[in-house]
Amino acid sequence: MSTRVGTRVRTSSRSECVINQTLEVLGDQWTLLVIRDIVFVNRRHFRELLTNSLEGIASNILADRLRKLVQEGIITKSDDPTHKQKAIYSLTEKGIALVPLLLEMAAWGDEYLPTSKLQGLARTLKEGGPELRAEFMDELRKAHLAASG
Repeated sequence: MSTRVGTRVRTSSRSECVINQTLEVLGDQWTLLVIRDIVFVNRRHFRELLTNSLEGIASNILADRLRKLVQEGIITKSDDPTHKQKAIYSLTEKGIALVPLLLEMAAWGDEYLPTSKLQGLARTLKEGGPELRAEFMDELRKAHLAASG
């Protein structure tokens, strides 16, 4: 794993702790929000992710996070067959495996953050239990893994 520290690139983690290493990959707000939008809202193009971001992500931040997610093997980037100048981002199996983590974060926020309310697909998946979550992940595999080759 390589991360930028100032002008130097560090090729190892700060520690051998698995939580630390996971945070080095996913630990900033924007990375998780980009993954959220790909997983739960099916935003697969740069422009969709940029203009429909509820949090207002800047284009340079989005480009950096997408590049990082591709580098980490969480998503793939391929040419969109419907438009020569567009790329389409697809989840890898590694990216799909993040769904339970995202759902647990959503459930925690729903329970412990008073201004937060679990809505939409996240609520449906929570109420649907493990079977519905497994079905959702299978649907993601069909849509994303086929697209990424």
